Amino acid sequence: MGEPSSRTSVQPSPVEVDRPVGSEDVRPDRPWMVIVWNDPINLMTYVTFVFQKLFGYSRAAATKLMLDVHNKGRAVVSSGPRERAELDVFRLHECGLWATMEQAGA
Repeated sequence: MGEPSSRTSVQPSPVEVDRPVGSEDVRPDRPWMVIVWNDPINLMTYVTFVFQKLFGYSRAAATKLMLDVHNKGRAVVSSGPRERAELDVFRLHECGLWATMEQAGA
């Protein structure tokens, strides 16, 4: 047959790796915010009604949030654990409102 192999064995040397550095805080304990965005479709009275019905806001509180949506383009209507925020967004979508969620401090 042939001559013995002349391969050399190369061992990987350990490499030091810096810890990831970034501005994004991914701690699971940060609450999620539910944001309702302004849209050209829904009437202001309807948006106020939805906030009262879904979140139990008083008429005054719901009206203030609706005016934030109308004048500022968005309002945070609830916050809490991710699962609750997902449910709130789903319920707002069912009512025809444009809603998203994001983690607080993001």
